[in-house]
Amino acid sequence: MTLPHEESHALLQTREFLFDLLNPKENPRVPKAIRLKARALVKHYPYIDRIVRCFTPERWFNER
Repeated sequence: MTLPHEESHALLQTREFLFDLLNPKENPRVPKAIRLKARALVKHYPYIDRIVRCFTPERWFNER
């Protein structure tokens, strides 16, 4: 079973990975098609504060 803190960590790591793909200085060999797809995904990806807010303990207990 995946715990809420593991889900939030995965979301934050995925966000970082997508931004790394967009940076040609860090990853110069990433194909253009991959960069374009990463850019499209990042466009609607939640901000860090929203991810953190969604996974606070208060929210887990108030949703019942």
